[in-house]
Amino acid sequence: MDWFPLFNSIRIAAISTVIIFFVGIFAAYYIAKTPRLVKGVLDVFLTLPLVLPPTVVGYLLLRVLGPKRIIGAWFLKVFGLKLTMTWWSAIFATTVVIFPLMYRTARGAFESFDETLAYSAQSLGLSNTYIFWRIRMPYCRQGILAGTVLAFARALGEYGATSMICGYTPGRTATISTTVYQLWRTNDDGMAFRWVLVNLAISFVVLLAVNMLEKRTGRQKGGA
Repeated sequence: MDWFPLFNSIRIAAISTVIIFFVGIFAAYYIAKTPRLVKGVLDVFLTLPLVLPPTVVGYLLLRVLGPKRIIGAWFLKVFGLKLTMTWWSAIFATTVVIFPLMYRTARGAFESFDETLAYSAQSLGLSNTYIFWRIRMPYCRQGILAGTVLAFARALGEYGATSMICGYTPGRTATISTTVYQLWRTNDDGMAFRWVLVNLAISFVVLLAVNMLEKRTGRQKGGA
């Protein structure tokens, strides 16, 4: 059994999750402070990939990153890099698809933060940077961790946008999801089912982790 699809899926999901962890927290923190109208408009724009079909997201990315499009053609001409049909092309797709999960979860966690703690810290002369990393983030860590785990799981199982922007090449761009589809197309149900079991096992572990984080958060709030 070739384990490259598992390795590639984990690699893509991990890199995408690291990217959206920082970008999602940054966006959630600052947008949560904006006026209601501005927040509403930005919410719609940033959450749109969550409700769009993944194939539509993949199509839009191809319209931007394709070798005959402005950005894709520029990278190909200047750096000799083709932004599509490589294993790391999938990072663009998974990052866009999972960003709303991290953003919405982090924003909810920041909005539940008791601002009196920040005001008290400011009255003691503590900097905003210190307050963010040493007070706000620890207070919101359970919600942020839950969002991170969910985003990783979603990236691991992404198919629609990924298949459009990086395709399927065994040993190069194959992921778990694209491998299952290709094995089904070639009537190799036995191997396809093995990969389905692998995906189910990973999903079970991820959901178990999320439930444990939610229960821990509930106990902490109850104790508080």
